[in-house]
Amino acid sequence: MSPTRFASEHRWLYLGAIVLLVALAVVGVIRYASLKETDEAARKANRLADAAEQAGYPRPDVGTIQRALGTDGGIVCDKPGSALESALWKINVSNGAAFVGQRPVIADAQAVRAEAKILEIYCPDQLHRIQDKIDDLRTDDTVRR
Repeated sequence: MSPTRFASEHRWLYLGAIVLLVALAVVGVIRYASLKETDEAARKANRLADAAEQAGYPRPDVGTIQRALGTDGGIVCDKPGSALESALWKINVSNGAAFVGQRPVIADAQAVRAEAKILEIYCPDQLHRIQDKIDDLRTDDTVRR
């Protein structure tokens, strides 16, 4: 049997092998990109957990941070200096009551620094948008640890 006759009779075998190799290459590239992104999210989540621990807080669950903030900080990094985000942030620094019982409080300095740390780790280019508001905020050591 000549090599050209063998090749022409088994063309489907060659085409199938080529399609399989291309499919495996595509899947490999997609998986690599996914693993690279997951690794980056885990690295940033660990940095944030370490920063929380250094600030005196219990170490948060790294998996929860990773799912919530991903690689880009999610909603935390979405326009942090806007008026709406600033207002919502100040509401979260209040006494926790609702409606007429809600009052501004002196924020805990370490809690404010921890929030700024999120911006520093996940979107450092956005930190300058809110840094002046953080600097103007009245803080003190108000949380017992």
